Parts: sequence; C-alpha cells; structure tokens
Amino acid sequence: MAINKRKVQEINAGSMADIAFLLLIFFLVATTMNVDTGLARMLPPLPPENQKTEDIKVKERNLLLVLINGAGQIMAGTQGNQELIDLHMLKDKTKEFILNPYDDANLPEKEDTEIALPDGGTWVYPVSKGVVSLQTTRDTNYQSYIMVQNELTRAFNEVRDEVAMRRFGSKFSELSDDERKVIVEAVPNAISEAEPRNIKK
Repeated sequence: MAINKRKVQEINAGSMADIAFLLLIFFLVATTMNVDTGLARMLPPLPPENQKTEDIKVKERNLLLVLINGAGQIMAGTQGNQELIDLHMLKDKTKEFILNPYDDANLPEKEDTEIALPDGGTWVYPVSKGVVSLQTTRDTNYQSYIMVQNELTRAFNEVRDEVAMRRFGSKFSELSDDERKVIVEAVPNAISEAEPRNIKK
C-alpha cells in the first residue's frame, strides 16, 4: 500500500536578514540613550609662571578641611580642629565658615572689596578669604563624594541667595546676568578638590 506523503513547503528565508536589519534601525531610532551627567565645575586659571609657590599657601584659619573616608564618614574643620560630623550638618558648618558672622579669629578673614554694580555705581562687600578643601581617600565611594559635593554647593548657593536678597531683593537665580556677576564676585565658589590620598590604618 503506497503512503501519500505531502511535501512540506520550505519557508523562504531570503528576506529575514532585511527584516532584522529594519528592526534594528527602528530600535536605534526609537530608543533614547541615557546621557552621562557630571558636576559643573570651572577650573581655576593657571597661576603666572613667575608666581612663587609660597604665595599660593592659604592661612590655616582660611581653610576648611572636609575629608571623606572609605566608610563614608565625614570629618570637617580647620587644621587641627577637625571633628566627625553628620552629612546634614555640613551645609550649616560651611555657611558659618563662609560668612564668619561674629568675626571669629578661628574662622576666615574678610577683605572689604569694591565691586562694580550694573548701574555704574560701586558696592563695598567683605569678601571671605575662606577656601573649602574637599579631600577623599582611595576607597571613598562615589555616592558619598557626590552627596558631600551637593551639600557644599548648597551652602554656597544659600549664601549667594541671602546676599542677593539683601543687595537686589531677589534670589540669585532670578537676577540678571550682570547682577549675578556681582554676587559671584562677592561670594566666590571657593571649593578646592585635593588629589585622593591613602590613609594608614
């Protein structure tokens, strides 16, 4: 008895490569890529070649040392007076350091500086000579570093807002470009980032 076998038709796979290519193009065009973001920091200009190294040194009272260790702990204070502090206390400590409201001899000096105003006049403001030095160890994690950076930046932004309100009656973000330049000159964002260092256990 003869068995009737039906022939199964082969699928034409010649156009499969074209379809796969079209799908690939579609997904490349339709998907959005995450863009890496970073911290906006303007590097200071290079010092003149004839400037002596001794001239760059900062007085101890004008330097707030902030150290983040590998465990995420924060030590802050002037040289020899550093103490462990909580992240949420860092902003207020930094603001007190920048402003030195009671002219404390252990906090930064202030220098009366004549600043040109947009209307052609001048304004004398006691500009702080304080510098915040942020230091990390080799095993400091990135999240701790970013959180500390945010608190330091927030301290400077709040001081700028306060000075802008006193001078122009508006927050720093609401000022014109010329008015912002005045506030930036009065409250420079003096954050220095030292090279990470190893701490002996």
